[in-house]
Amino acid sequence: MCGNCLKRSQTKPAEYISIRANKTGSAHPAAHHPVKRQLGAAAFKYYGQHQMQRSGVNAQKRPTRPKHKAFSAKNNRTKVENPLLVLFNKPYDVLSQFTDNSTPPRQTLADFLAIPDIYAAGRLDRDSEGLLLLTNCGKTQQKIADPAFKAPKTYWVQVEGQINEQALVKLRQGVQLNDGMTLPAQAELLAEPELWQRQPPVRYRANIPTSWLALTIHEGRNRQVRRMTAAVGFPTLRLVRVQIGDWQLGELAPGQHRIIEL
Repeated sequence: MCGNCLKRSQTKPAEYISIRANKTGSAHPAAHHPVKRQLGAAAFKYYGQHQMQRSGVNAQKRPTRPKHKAFSAKNNRTKVENPLLVLFNKPYDVLSQFTDNSTPPRQTLADFLAIPDIYAAGRLDRDSEGLLLLTNCGKTQQKIADPAFKAPKTYWVQVEGQINEQALVKLRQGVQLNDGMTLPAQAELLAEPELWQRQPPVRYRANIPTSWLALTIHEGRNRQVRRMTAAVGFPTLRLVRVQIGDWQLGELAPGQHRIIEL
């Protein structure tokens, strides 16, 4: 019996009090319950049911909070009617973004691409060249940029010195970097490819030769290729990405692009 009911029971005759036992086992003089007086009979009945639910009597299981749906085309908020993939040959010294707040401003993708509502799928360092993919489709962007999909990326790398088989083996097996061991890569010696002249040109040291290799990795760590070649004793001088997954740079000249409808 609650405190209010107890006080009233001391001043009222016993026969006046109609005890109503609810399903929780507690007893209240229902006729003069303060909540009933305030809410009325109908509201008080709802109040009693609500109290039983709170106490766990005949309470249904509370609905769980809905979980986020797995990423799919059905719930992809960035899904568009006409998804596009843009293959762009990013020149040296161009940022892989459309804006820059530096003073003076540096070259960005906006200086070369006027296609609305596209954004880079992944990135390519300012001092690297070659294939950069852009899209207006979130699902495509995730498949390209998300490390979970492990899209292979192939680079042609010019290094300082004549790279040897021992260094190539280390690259294939994985090398230790300051952020951990790299995954095994595909590394092959490459004859000097026919490429455009870089602006500004690569600085050579007259008494040290250079060599080229093709390196395919399945990760996307910051400046990973440069750190990998340096770790095996051959610093990178020039870095050109030529393939991402099934998409190749092909004959695109620096600053040119090609559009693929998905």
